[in-house]
Amino acid sequence: MIGLINPRRGKADEKILALHTGGTISMSASNDKVKTNEENPLLDTQFINENIDLANEVVLNKPSEHITPEDMLVIKKRVKKAIDNDECDGIVITHGTDTLEETAYFLDLTIPSVIPIVLTGAMRSSNELGSDGVYNFQSAILTAASDEATGKGVLVVMNDEIHTARFVTKTHTTNVDTFRTPTFGPLGIVYKRDIRFFQALISQQVCDIDELVSGVYLVKAYAGIPGAIFETLDRPETKGIVIEGLGAGNLPVEVVEPIQKLIEKGIPVVMVSRCYNGLAEPIYDYVGGGIDLERMGVIFCQGLNGQKARIKLQVGLSNHMNGKEIARYMHDAVS
Repeated sequence: MIGLINPRRGKADEKILALHTGGTISMSASNDKVKTNEENPLLDTQFINENIDLANEVVLNKPSEHITPEDMLVIKKRVKKAIDNDECDGIVITHGTDTLEETAYFLDLTIPSVIPIVLTGAMRSSNELGSDGVYNFQSAILTAASDEATGKGVLVVMNDEIHTARFVTKTHTTNVDTFRTPTFGPLGIVYKRDIRFFQALISQQVCDIDELVSGVYLVKAYAGIPGAIFETLDRPETKGIVIEGLGAGNLPVEVVEPIQKLIEKGIPVVMVSRCYNGLAEPIYDYVGGGIDLERMGVIFCQGLNGQKARIKLQVGLSNHMNGKEIARYMHDAVS
């Protein structure tokens, strides 16, 4: 049995529901190979804090690379049920780190911020030297039990930092300090005996969807990218495209005409930057420049990376938004 140490502040009889979905935090290593366990080792933990009542439930047991948007919808429905039935005061979701930010943002877009919802994971499996899973799980529980965590949207807690699902991203393949929030920084910090927030959520627009459209794709631009890539996407099942553009949101001239044809067919094309920091915005006025692309009808999405913009576009389309509504919805990442 694994004991969770360093109990932190939690109000009396705080009920926390932990939903487990798999990932490294639930895996074990043998001969330098990390594999999925039949049973999640976190189910055998004790949270040593008399003020917190922890309930564990397995929703999925998948590596995060196997998580699909349909799986995210399953998690969303379980969270919504827990909120509607007043099952708990806060929710913790354990998840593999490779797509954790996408699931977190999907939930942020589809669930109102009425109780704390916190995702966490691990970079080292449960039996590796220096395993971070139990500690991160504990930190997530304490964050979900904090009154200050309410109303801040879905949170990601890793390595003593509290991030908003909206902007956090995985930045290193193996380092335990992999989750960062470029440009804006974390919302708060997990201390030895306290949870402290230094920023707040600006606004939230929730789309309570029950099903998902498919055919939303992500393309990363690069020097010499051929127009054939976008010509291949010109098919009936394509519902939307997100492009990680160059710099502030620019593209080689070869892809401009194929993108124009997609837009003329009513397919929303959204632009983000492939850069690690900064915002996508139309600055350059030449063929393939941001101003030229915006004039064509490309939607500039500020503040999101490509994978999150794709999730947001899929959610908006699943909410039956029309062209103008999608443009407004995608333009600003704070909503």
